[in-house]
Amino acid sequence: MIDFDNRPWGRWEEYIFEPTYRVKRIFVFPGKRLSLQRHKLRAETWVIVEGSGIMTLGEESFPVKKGDVLNIPKYTIHRIENNTESEPLVFIETQMGICPEDDIERLEDDFGRA
Repeated sequence: MIDFDNRPWGRWEEYIFEPTYRVKRIFVFPGKRLSLQRHKLRAETWVIVEGSGIMTLGEESFPVKKGDVLNIPKYTIHRIENNTESEPLVFIETQMGICPEDDIERLEDDFGRA
């Protein structure tokens, strides 16, 4: 069974939820971005499968595109932004570790959730 949630920046769909890992497909709408965030209990790997954008990872920001693979260690500040006007940015997120949805520390957020 697929779980999903619509968010102000896009949508996520969860395909696998196990005690020590999860797999999601995440859509970021044009002109939107995720919270600037970090996780204490999990690391993540993101594979960009459609679109392009800007990734913030630690102190660096850089462009990303289809085919890029991003490794996000625990405690690392990160955010992704779809800086295009018309196409969604889509990536596959694999979470590894303890993976509750509330393991998100939001440092900045465009939607008042920080």
